[in-house]
Amino acid sequence: MKFLWTSLCAVLLASVAVDAQINQIRNAQNAAANNAARRPVESNVTPAPTIVDDDSFEKELCKAKEAGEWFRLQAGEGDNCRDVIQCTSSGLQAIRCPAGLAFDIEKQTCDWKEQVKNCLIKEKVRKLRPILSTDEPLCQEGMLACHDGTCIERSLFCNGVPDCTDGSDENSCDLSNDPNRAPACDPAVCLLPDCFCSETGTEVPGKLDSKQVPQMVMVTFDDAINNNNVELYRDMFNGVRKNPNGCDIKATFFVSHKYSNYSGVQEIHRKGHEIAAHSITHNDDESFWSTASVDDWAKEMAGARLIIDKFANITDNSIVGMRAPYLRVGGNNQFTMMEEQAFLYDSTITAPLQNPPLWPYTLYFRMPHRCHGNLQKCPTRSHAVWEIVMNELDRREDPTFDEDLPGCAMIDSCSNILSGEQFYAFLNHNFDRHYTQNRAPLGLFFHAAWLKNNPEFMDAFLFWMDEILAKHSDVYFVTMTQVIQWIQNPQTSGEVKNFEPWKEKCSPVGPSACAVPNSCALTTKELPGETLRLHTCNRCPPNYPWLNDPSGDGFF
Repeated sequence: MKFLWTSLCAVLLASVAVDAQINQIRNAQNAAANNAARRPVESNVTPAPTIVDDDSFEKELCKAKEAGEWFRLQAGEGDNCRDVIQCTSSGLQAIRCPAGLAFDIEKQTCDWKEQVKNCLIKEKVRKLRPILSTDEPLCQEGMLACHDGTCIERSLFCNGVPDCTDGSDENSCDLSNDPNRAPACDPAVCLLPDCFCSETGTEVPGKLDSKQVPQMVMVTFDDAINNNNVELYRDMFNGVRKNPNGCDIKATFFVSHKYSNYSGVQEIHRKGHEIAAHSITHNDDESFWSTASVDDWAKEMAGARLIIDKFANITDNSIVGMRAPYLRVGGNNQFTMMEEQAFLYDSTITAPLQNPPLWPYTLYFRMPHRCHGNLQKCPTRSHAVWEIVMNELDRREDPTFDEDLPGCAMIDSCSNILSGEQFYAFLNHNFDRHYTQNRAPLGLFFHAAWLKNNPEFMDAFLFWMDEILAKHSDVYFVTMTQVIQWIQNPQTSGEVKNFEPWKEKCSPVGPSACAVPNSCALTTKELPGETLRLHTCNRCPPNYPWLNDPSGDGFF
């Protein structure tokens, strides 16, 4: 978990520390200037003392700094690694990371002290930028200039491979600067059912009146399905909670491979819930997901889908969605893989808290919001993929009080929720934000452990679900694929009761696939020294399935 805490206490402490550092540096500069001025000269006139004024000092300090960039005045361990400043229109702003944390210059956020390796660096490494815009053209049509003025083909910019000798063609590749970025939304071209976009991202599909739109609620769970959480899922999806069309409420499970019980995955799928990919390794190095190649992504996500299909006996080609671990977006490489491997949608990209919230969109055209989050790498090119955007939730305790508090996407990252009563109020407020505005699907994104370890939160959530279903005849708990199916063919609240895609696996009954699954103790050459359990209703494979052997047959 990462932190960017700018509490009043932290800001005051940092301001005092930074003021001291600034005075120390300014005094040193004044002393150096005066020493130089006192060198022997032929004249008998004593030079006046040189003083570095505040404005020139600040101007020099902020020269070449990017907007919003935090940097250190003094490098070093201890408090120096906690203190950073930022240049703003109203002067220098300072923060100090809380005790036990240090500021990571590259990530631009506070992190656990032992995780920060750049305390001796004052500011971010400067990258050479290409010359994309000039008064007079430097290159012929269809070509652009590297930082050193060399011209190369426009299509080579931001393709993931440095083609300029100075590498500058890969250094200015965000949504605003990629020369080959997707065009802005064109509603005349982007037509349902295959394409959906709007300039603001908030417009209702099919131009329906929002009051006629069913409020969709997407409950999702990330990571392995196993004995630690299957009972929680049974309690939540007990066959008693029904949508207004008479079908069981549904959820989406983003399943990671290691520690998953595939007989449990098979049972959840049999009950009509959606299974989606969440990687094989769940690699703990977060930067891996930002820099992974197309092939890396294919091994992780298409490989995870192959493992689930085989060992959970999912044969209906229904695994069409994915979410990246740690919500680290993989840029164009991730979405190129998704197109190649026939994934329908991603649900990794977070949108900053806003009113009204965003509807899901396709990536044929440019994202309708900024790339949100530290070191995120959002797609810039056009991709034939849906994005079920993760709208941040409003976590203010008193929404009527307009305090400056950032939102949160995963509910367990909403750190100020400390009681069941608070959680219940949080759910109601965010439901109302969606229901009373544009009825964009409300996403409630969990890790099961958060609910299991806090029974009070679980009770509040179940009570809230029961209350919402009892009060509203136009609220549906649906899977992410079902959300896309509705967007492709918008139905009013009255019509949706007979919407066929929402009636598939309406209320499954009958025994589970296997009462006693096989418990396979397996190894793999890819994880030397580890013996791992694989629970499946199928026969045990010779090897533990992993990246280069997802079938477990030993054929790498």
